Amino acid sequence: MFSERDLTVQYFGLRASDELVYLPTMNFPNQLRQELADRRLARHPWYTAWTVGTLRREQLQHYAEQYFHHVDAFPRYVSATHSRCEDIRARQVLLENLRDEEEGAQHHPELWLRFAEGLGCERESVRASKPRPETTALVETFFEQAYDGYATGLGALFAYEDQVPEVAGLKIEALSRFYDVQDDRTLAFFRVHQSADKIHAAAVAELLEDLPPADRERASGAAQAAATALWRFLDSQDEASPRSS
Repeated sequence: MFSERDLTVQYFGLRASDELVYLPTMNFPNQLRQELADRRLARHPWYTAWTVGTLRREQLQHYAEQYFHHVDAFPRYVSATHSRCEDIRARQVLLENLRDEEEGAQHHPELWLRFAEGLGCERESVRASKPRPETTALVETFFEQAYDGYATGLGALFAYEDQVPEVAGLKIEALSRFYDVQDDRTLAFFRVHQSADKIHAAAVAELLEDLPPADRERASGAAQAAATALWRFLDSQDEASPRSS
């Protein structure tokens, strides 16, 4: 198992304002990071507004309702990718990821519901919320890549998990500073993902590096599709809930 220091130094990018850290021997994951650099989630205007405290709480509540659909489906993206992998060692890596996502009472969809409750949402309202077209497209894009094959599933997972720790840290800081959200129950989803997805992204990066050239091309296309769907989802939040003046 990798140490957190190794993962941070070797695989994980710095904050949005910094240059990314690359591991010279991991050429393909680094190539993907370069290809996706213009769609880094932390640089999206909606997340930027969050990090400087210019979003209203009602906007965060709406976001929590919509994003739940993606969080709730995420374990199944991993499961679908796992089921399309023929290598048992690679499947074991994905199985660890899946266990982290949904094993036990504090599975990740549950942690997201606790975050939504901390913002003032009712959990049943979150569950029953109607997804916007861009939310539906986000979920469908990840499922399409996962069902299309192992390589495409990996590409989509990497496009997301490689960015999550960076974004989670920014969210925690902003929630505490601007929205008076500091309790462990509400912030647990982000705190878990600050560390867990460093490990997940590093593991997926190794699997991507092992892909043959033809599969790398398919994984690259999937990663770009996933990154675009995530970006358009955030665009839709900006359109659905304009910022306060």
